[in-house]
Amino acid sequence: MIDLYFSPTPNGWKATIMLEETGLDYRPILMRLSEGDQFTPDFLAISPNAKMPAIVDHSPDTAWGKEPVSVFESGAILLYLADKTQKFAPPQTDLRARKELMEWLFWQVGNQGPMGGQLSHFRNYAPQDARDYGFKRYLGEYDRNLGVLENRLEGRSYILGEYSIADMLVFPWAFIAKPLGASLDAFPRVRDWRARIKERPAVQRAIDLHKSQQNRGQHRVDNNKVLFNQSAETLRPRSKGETT
Repeated sequence: MIDLYFSPTPNGWKATIMLEETGLDYRPILMRLSEGDQFTPDFLAISPNAKMPAIVDHSPDTAWGKEPVSVFESGAILLYLADKTQKFAPPQTDLRARKELMEWLFWQVGNQGPMGGQLSHFRNYAPQDARDYGFKRYLGEYDRNLGVLENRLEGRSYILGEYSIADMLVFPWAFIAKPLGASLDAFPRVRDWRARIKERPAVQRAIDLHKSQQNRGQHRVDNNKVLFNQSAETLRPRSKGETT
């Protein structure tokens, strides 16, 4: 059994898609981010960055020993699960293919994801009088990353040729392009790639998980101090419901 600490966001979908695709037995644990579940001592012991998703594998492979294995950060989670199941990633013995996988995983967690996250912030949650510059900057960066992906998909159905954890990691932030104020009209390969992945039953199940709990703008900078304007002080462990 795998415990999945999760909230229905693009980053949360990454791990859920992989778990659904592999058919692993997992238990979703909904993180109430607006209420500070991510800052409790128990969760910080699993995810010291106070971010979800995170997993605890209670039945790791024998090479890991008998104790449960916890993994935080979405890229690390997907890579761990791919190695556990031997699915959706090149084998470790194929060094060139594995190198390409690592490049695109790092590209997503270092470029596409953070730029999409910042764009979402300035599009949906920042104070109205502080949105313009941030929105224009991150819309441009998000658009640039769509261009990178468009170029990569020339002659390929998926990022590595075959469907893999690279696609699962990249898809969620492309899936929500329209709510971010972006358009895929200039990126036909990305548009078609997105549509192919969206039609996968496992992906649909992952996106639907706790869908009603999505933050659709009701928690913003001006009304929620738990989610926004964080600092090192926010990492001080606290009980559920305790605010800064």
